[in-house]
Amino acid sequence: MMSWKPIDLSGLHTYSIHDRQSKVTVADFAEPQRPGQTVRQLINSLPKQLLGVDFPELIGRLATAHEAKRPIMIGMGAHVIKVGLNPLLIDLMERGIISSLALNGAGVVHDTEIAMAGRTSEEVGQVLDSGAFGAARETGQFINEAVSAAGPDTGLGQAMGDALLAHDLPYNSYSLLASARRLQIPVTVHVAIGTDIVHIHPSCSGADTGRASYLDFRLFCGIVADLEGGAYLNIGSAVLLPEVFLKALTVVRNLGHKVLDFTTANFDFIRQYRPLTNVVNRPTAGGGKGYSIVGHHELMIPLLAAALLDELAARGRV
Repeated sequence: MMSWKPIDLSGLHTYSIHDRQSKVTVADFAEPQRPGQTVRQLINSLPKQLLGVDFPELIGRLATAHEAKRPIMIGMGAHVIKVGLNPLLIDLMERGIISSLALNGAGVVHDTEIAMAGRTSEEVGQVLDSGAFGAARETGQFINEAVSAAGPDTGLGQAMGDALLAHDLPYNSYSLLASARRLQIPVTVHVAIGTDIVHIHPSCSGADTGRASYLDFRLFCGIVADLEGGAYLNIGSAVLLPEVFLKALTVVRNLGHKVLDFTTANFDFIRQYRPLTNVVNRPTAGGGKGYSIVGHHELMIPLLAAALLDELAARGRV
C-alpha cells in the first residue's frame, strides 16, 4: 500500500509584490457617485476593467460615427419589443441616430400586435396543448394581407409600415414599423418560413412572404455596403440576424465595396456562438472593433441610449 507525506514548503521561492506585474490597481477602481452627476459622468466613473472599459469605448465610437454622419444600424430580435423598449428606439430614430432597423419575423408579429391592441406575447404553455398557440385571427390576417398586397418592388418592412399607417392603428406611436415608415427609415425583415405564428394561418402566402423578405435582404445588403465608419448593433437575435449580417457583408465585399473599418456590438443575456463569431469577431478582424455586451436588454439598452445621448450632448451634437 502506498503512502504519502505532506510536502515541505520551506524551500518555496518567493518574490516581492512590489516587483510583480498586477492586472488590477486602485487607479482602475470605480469612483463613488455624487448627487447630480450626468450619465456621462457615471460612465466615466466605471472601474477600468472588462465592460467598464468596453462600454464607454463603444459609446465613444457610436458618437463618433454619428458625428461623421455614418450609419448606425440596429438588428434585433423580438424580445427587445417584448420588454418594452420601442419608445427608446423610436426616440433614437427621431433624433436621426438610428439609420436602419433589421427585424426577424417575430419582431413584425409583436410590433404589429402592439400597434393594433397595445399588448402582445401570449402565454404559450397555457394554450399549446389545445393547439391554440398563434391562432389570433387579427394578427395573422393583418400581416399576411399586408404582405400579399405589397407590390413587386416593396419589401416586407415597408409593406408592414405602410399598412399600419394606412389603417391608422390606435397604438402606432409605439410601433417600430409605423414610426420608421413615418420617418422614412428603412426596416428590413428577414423571415425564416415556419418560425412565426402567421405562417400557420391560411392567409399566409409563402411566395409573397419569400419575395418580400428576399427584397429586404437585398436592401439590407445595400445598407451594409455603406457601413464603412459606421456601426452595426445586434440586440437579442441569437441565430438569424447574425447569419444574415455575415452573408450581407460577404456579398458587398465580393462586389467591391470597402467595408472594413466599422464598429459592431452584440447585446444579449449570455454569450452565444453566432453573435460572438458573426457580429463581434469575424466582421471586424480586418479593421474596426467588436464588443460583446452581456446583460438584460431592459437595463442595458436604456443605459446605452442615455449614455449615447449624454455623450453627444457633451460634444454639442444633440
